[in-house]
Amino acid sequence: MSHTKDRKTVAADLKEICLAPCADAVGAALRRFAEKWDGKYPAISTWQGRWNEVVPHMKFSPEIRRAIYATDAVESLNFTLQRNLKTRLSFPDDEATMKLLFMILRRVSKEWTMSIRNWGSAMCQFAVIYGDRVPL
Repeated sequence: MSHTKDRKTVAADLKEICLAPCADAVGAALRRFAEKWDGKYPAISTWQGRWNEVVPHMKFSPEIRRAIYATDAVESLNFTLQRNLKTRLSFPDDEATMKLLFMILRRVSKEWTMSIRNWGSAMCQFAVIYGDRVPL
């Protein structure tokens, strides 16, 4: 099988990991993924070495995790931040850095038009978890 032909199957197996309902299910899905794909694609299974970074996401529901894993939006935001920051070689202090990041994020957020599926439900869950830190 070529890499192109494996793409859909690998994606489905990764989706099983991302949508697992609890940390134990994620561990089991990771083990199945490793058994099936590590020989052919060892770089994909780097999650196993970063387990302590994966587990905290498991306190969230699958809807919230789906929003967190939306890499297109994250990659687009990272690109925008890098593009805006690369012309500035230094900042006088941390506050100046934070102000610039805030201004960039405020401008960019006006351009976001695509909503995240089930975001209302996710926000309600964030409000339960984080209380008054989440404006509804």
